[in-house]
Amino acid sequence: MVLQRWQNLLLFLAVIFMCIFCLTPYATRTAEAGSVAVYASDAPVFLIINIVIAALLVIAIFLFKNLKRQMTVTILSIVLVCASIVTCGFMMYAAMPDATLVWTGGVLLLVATLVCALAAYRFMRKDHNLLRSYDRLR
Repeated sequence: MVLQRWQNLLLFLAVIFMCIFCLTPYATRTAEAGSVAVYASDAPVFLIINIVIAALLVIAIFLFKNLKRQMTVTILSIVLVCASIVTCGFMMYAAMPDATLVWTGGVLLLVATLVCALAAYRFMRKDHNLLRSYDRLR
């Protein structure tokens, strides 16, 4: 597969960021033995949401022939990334009040995923508007 359009490249970057987020700690909390890293796999539902987001982004890459469906799947993944960010914040401040954020790991990767998905949607929107303008000329 050749990534010929910008939105596919940005969706691919978002998939990579989500996969890295699932493997890196997003917080540290103090325990009796010292500092303990908190991973997405510590909360199974949170990990499943993030895997579903990565899967939806991969599906969106392969929907390049159907632009409307690609846009719909991308919007769904954007909503789920926002829900993941909110869930991460809720878990940090409600469930683990003694935890501190790891900025280089989790938080920035989720934000980078959101930015890449939004930019990909913007490029999809440009393509959609260009196709509509060509249809008007016929």
